[in-house]
Amino acid sequence: MAFDHSKFLARFVEEAREHCSRISEGLLNLEKTPGDTETLNGLFRSAHTIKGSSRMMKLSGVTELAHKMEDVLDAVRGGKIPLAAHVSDALFRGVDALTAMLERITAGDTSLDAPDELCEELARAASGTADEGVPVAAAEPVAVVAVKKEVAVAPAEKLEKPAPVVAQAMVTPAAAAPVEPAPQAAPAKKRQVDYLRVDAAKLDDLIRLMGEIVSEHGRFRRHIGRLRDIERASDRHLSAVAERLAADASDHDVLVEAGAALQLSLRQAVRSMSDASLLQDHLVGDLQETSLRMRMQPLSTVFDPLRRTVRDLAHEHGKDIDFVVDGGDTELDRKIIDRIGDSLLHMIRNSLDHGVESSAERNAAGKDPKGIISLSAFYDSGCVTIALGDDGRGLSVERIREKALAKRLYEPDIIAGMSRAEMLNLIFMPGFSTSAIITDLSGRGVGMDVVRKSIVDELRGTIAIDTREGGGTTFYLRLPPNLAVFPLFFLSVHGKICALPATSLVEMLTVQRSDIIEIVNKRAIRLREQIIPVEKLSALLRLAGEGGAAGGEALLVIIRDGEEKLGLEVDEIIAREEMVVKPLPPHLQGLRMVSGVTIGERDSIINVLHVPELIRQAKEIAEPGRLRAADREDRATTVLVVDDSINTREIEKSILEAYGYTVVTAEDGLDAFEKTQADSYDLVITDVEMPRMDGFTLTERLRADDRYRHVPVIIVTSREKDEDKRRGIKVGANAYIVKGAFDQSNLIETVRSLIG
Repeated sequence: MAFDHSKFLARFVEEAREHCSRISEGLLNLEKTPGDTETLNGLFRSAHTIKGSSRMMKLSGVTELAHKMEDVLDAVRGGKIPLAAHVSDALFRGVDALTAMLERITAGDTSLDAPDELCEELARAASGTADEGVPVAAAEPVAVVAVKKEVAVAPAEKLEKPAPVVAQAMVTPAAAAPVEPAPQAAPAKKRQVDYLRVDAAKLDDLIRLMGEIVSEHGRFRRHIGRLRDIERASDRHLSAVAERLAADASDHDVLVEAGAALQLSLRQAVRSMSDASLLQDHLVGDLQETSLRMRMQPLSTVFDPLRRTVRDLAHEHGKDIDFVVDGGDTELDRKIIDRIGDSLLHMIRNSLDHGVESSAERNAAGKDPKGIISLSAFYDSGCVTIALGDDGRGLSVERIREKALAKRLYEPDIIAGMSRAEMLNLIFMPGFSTSAIITDLSGRGVGMDVVRKSIVDELRGTIAIDTREGGGTTFYLRLPPNLAVFPLFFLSVHGKICALPATSLVEMLTVQRSDIIEIVNKRAIRLREQIIPVEKLSALLRLAGEGGAAGGEALLVIIRDGEEKLGLEVDEIIAREEMVVKPLPPHLQGLRMVSGVTIGERDSIINVLHVPELIRQAKEIAEPGRLRAADREDRATTVLVVDDSINTREIEKSILEAYGYTVVTAEDGLDAFEKTQADSYDLVITDVEMPRMDGFTLTERLRADDRYRHVPVIIVTSREKDEDKRRGIKVGANAYIVKGAFDQSNLIETVRSLIG
């Protein structure tokens, strides 16, 4: 009988992917501990396994590449060559090439050839004839990754995406003779675990059904509560009837006996249902825990691949970074893990690009030349918090204020009155960036708004910021542990029941109404040295009803969005329950105050409120005229284009006018400066090399003018040297576009980032 290769192809690909992850993870660990013999041996075994398995599957290209990598690892293991930076980089490129080949095999292409250039590079590295690189210990700045906790990773069958694991491996001896590994204790015998592959769609259906059962069981408990109320009411009623008929002894005895029998039957029915409910509590709880655990994965599945990313980005930016990972064994719903990877990657890029300074800057500031980026996770009051921080520059509230003024997000008097928390929350607005200058590589401000949309709007989590200028920034992402059922707090206000996500609640407290103070047009309370605005939830929801009493106590729920907090005055906090939250139907998607709905008693629909919109509405009530400046202005935005080439001026003018901007042109810096003295412009785009006055001088003179101190300036020039870009920053430009990288989308994207 012929051997059916296709039957085993999927299994080979999955196993090979896991070995690739092990090699990548092991190489990162060797950069931290280059003398780890066990790790090196593990890498060799992984490459050897891929070579042997691919040979059986007749995948000659994979076999050849894996063989070359095996030769390199064998040479390092035998002490023939050191694991220098160029050797490590070649092996990383080999892992990337293998991963790409596996993707093509999955797509059905099995006739693959190994990349010749890479194979030759690996062969030279194995023979020691490659260009000598600097050993890893003295290499140019790269990311060194430390993991505080070792994470036990399940076999590949358990995870939908194979988790990178710390491979058992080997050393890089300094001498030619191999170093004998130190004797180690025999590993503890592991329990044999059997796995069964299940279609992810079937598992999702099970989780969805479990969520509905949990929600229904909550309603069942409330029905029993009402039945107890009926029992107590009937007891009181029968007692009253017996007293009224006490004069008639014959009727009294009959009624008492009948009432007692009825009461006994009702009490027994309630007790039986209560006992059944308690048993169901345990069974439903076990079902919920077991079902959810099936779709839970450790965060190491998304944390570990970021180690390689940080290493490569740090190398690219020429920065020395220590990437510290902790809490990878904290588990989250696979659905959430799949959707937070892009957000974490974007924030890490921001930390590397804008947060952590260069070694020279850190030295000048008295910091350790090596920067630190930390990523950790922990359980927090029934939720999971992911903390991503760095010890870099921190966020400058003053710079955020200047950017807000330049982009005309709000009127100057509104911006001047914003609190620190409100200012920090502006970084989540579309197109906002605190970068000193926008270049063709970074700082376009696209991303944090997407992070907020993913974490807050889609996953019903929260983002908090802890930052200190010069001392670094930490983002805290607080997420529900799963997407099947959400922890909700049910509130009552003016007879209406609504719900708030537990992830957005900070605390609940009762205060004396006399302790609520008036600050300008706002009501607020002092809570642990913080001033927190207070608003009635009924006012935000526009519910008609009686006004609250002037005295007495007020029940407050403190909610949070980013750094902003708000106290909501409610009538009653009913309960905390885990419920299925259903999205709004398409025709109601525009209701910004509501993020979803759940089902209450008697099939009533309960709205789950959207916290960011509640806070926005509270600001609008306190300041009725508070709107974004861009939302109120009807006039067209005016741009001044400055270039001594008439062709360049006309090209830029036509592009900008096509997108609705009003454009005025100037033929050189002096002409432009004279026009700025006569008229006001929202943005200036200028060349550098011009007669009479160059673009740098023009920018410098505009910054000396109070009217143009915050007006954005974009430099578009053929100068691409770093010193020119540094001069652009020094004179106060907001963006620097090299003409060689110029295109229509590039210009418009930059303009929109600066002025909307």
